[in-house]
Amino acid sequence: MPRGVFRMRLNCFSDSKFFSSSTPLAPIPLPSPKETHLWYVIPNEVKGESLLNKYMEILSPCEKENVFSMRGDEQRKSALLARTLVRTTIARYQINSSIQPISLKFRKSIHGKPEVDWQHCDHCEPSPLHFNISHTSSLIACGVTMNSPIGIDVEAKQRTVKHNVLTLARRYFSEPELQVLAAIKDPHLQHQEFIKLWTLKEAYVKALGRGFSGAPFKTFTVRFGSGIGESPHLSRYSNTEASEISVDMFDDPSDLTSNWQFMLLELAGSHYAAICTEKDVTSEGNKSGPMKLTVRKTIPFVEDECVSGTEAVRVLCGF
Repeated sequence: MPRGVFRMRLNCFSDSKFFSSSTPLAPIPLPSPKETHLWYVIPNEVKGESLLNKYMEILSPCEKENVFSMRGDEQRKSALLARTLVRTTIARYQINSSIQPISLKFRKSIHGKPEVDWQHCDHCEPSPLHFNISHTSSLIACGVTMNSPIGIDVEAKQRTVKHNVLTLARRYFSEPELQVLAAIKDPHLQHQEFIKLWTLKEAYVKALGRGFSGAPFKTFTVRFGSGIGESPHLSRYSNTEASEISVDMFDDPSDLTSNWQFMLLELAGSHYAAICTEKDVTSEGNKSGPMKLTVRKTIPFVEDECVSGTEAVRVLCGF
């Protein structure tokens, strides 16, 4: 198969119903200083070879090679949609003038966190826009903020694990988190609590931008509730009681953990999504005020839907 053509065994709708090459990306205003935008796409809803090939056209040669290096149609499609979501999401924002998705250039920080290389983008000026992406085989999400670093993670609620939950917790989680999980006798509830904690911990590490070696999971504890020493166990609280998520990091003399804020969501009824952003100290007014969240479901170049306040987005805790 030629590298420039993307073919998969798909149950396709007629392409004419979904995609026109002239369909523009709807422009979106930049997030406010205290706002997070979350975009997500469900791979099973993206259908049609012509649309997938259009996505291939906006990728860099390196990104294309990465897509075709994946084994299996599902993995290739997931890799393609992840890069497409990043490019089309960032290109929507009126940062300078009109930005084409294919014009965007990316680089990695010293610890490997992807970021836009504004200096090498055609007709672009540096922007304080931050983004982060996370994907499973069944949902891909991209978070966007201004001035504030962001980390996100998504996991399927029914995600299976190769080992016993407590075995994994002993390997990756802090002692307080392990103790709380071990005290949960219901296997299903224990599994759900494990996934929630995992998404929050991964979002925090990604927001820090240090890489997993720079902030191992065992070196900090995620807690739910407003009091110091509160339990990491979310399900003991109602939605209103568990209004805060905090992090205790061992050996943190600068107390930088207080600079971060979290939100835990149930997304599309099937996934948990965790968002971690740094509090924007450049904004005026109440610096510790709540962060606003706007969630959009998309099929790039086809349709966008704001799903904030709908059944597709259930806020469990945070912000």
